[in-house]
Amino acid sequence: MMVEKIGSLLWRSIQIKKRRNGKNIGWISLFLAIGFFCLQMGFLLVQNRFQVEYVDDRLFYFINIVCVLFLASALLCFITISKKWKWLGATIVIIFVMVNVFLLVKHNQEIQNFTRLSADMNHILSLKQNKETGEVIYYRSIYGMLARPKEKLPGKIAGTSKIKWLENDIAAITYRTRDQKLQQFIATYGDRGSGSYYYVGAEIYGQWHGNGATVIGDTNGITVIKDGKTELFDWDHVIQYGTLAIVLMENDEAAWTISLNQNFRIHSEGPPSGEIRLYQATMEKNKPITLLNSRENL
Repeated sequence: MMVEKIGSLLWRSIQIKKRRNGKNIGWISLFLAIGFFCLQMGFLLVQNRFQVEYVDDRLFYFINIVCVLFLASALLCFITISKKWKWLGATIVIIFVMVNVFLLVKHNQEIQNFTRLSADMNHILSLKQNKETGEVIYYRSIYGMLARPKEKLPGKIAGTSKIKWLENDIAAITYRTRDQKLQQFIATYGDRGSGSYYYVGAEIYGQWHGNGATVIGDTNGITVIKDGKTELFDWDHVIQYGTLAIVLMENDEAAWTISLNQNFRIHSEGPPSGEIRLYQATMEKNKPITLLNSRENL
């Protein structure tokens, strides 16, 4: 008798614990469902008013799916229903998920999203390409998952593009246009000064060396020496992006990008300190070259 009573008490405690755990999971699922629903409603309210979008359009459909899955999980934890109603509920959820997956795929065939997170996870690169026209819009992220269109990339992209973070706040996008011109667009997210605007070309005035490469900035422009080849780019063929990078152009094509490393510091008097990076514009896999000012090499 004693063994039976002990077994009965243990069974009851296990059942009570299961019910409590089920209710806890139900409440968590319900709160998450409400949270995602409020997020979606908030996005729909501010989308047109403030001209914002998700950094990646696929997030809209993903949030819809997650919201319904958490809601279904919460209902199963709180409500005891027959097998028939469970099958009906499951069918509705599956149909909803399939519809959103279909809309996601359809939208992605029209607008392709390119999203990359920086190594320090502080910045999100967001690009959206119209597959029909080839035009690509660069979006600047605000408030985490939201973004506003900032500018259009030069030319219309043909084929794939190559994305490389040169620093935690500098991303280089290399691609070919439909007329087979090689281009490089630089997304920047900060500066190396006190917040005021400055010209990168003027700040790297002097000679820079490292890893078999040399960059010289003078009154004639910027000279790049690499693998025995010397290229001079006059100032009319230097395009600045933000306050962190410049692209050197030749025959309407990108040749090199020069960016400022995070340890680069601008001084009002005297030469700058820190490093710069030289990155060749090519669709092949390559790495940026780190260069030091000649005075710092002494």
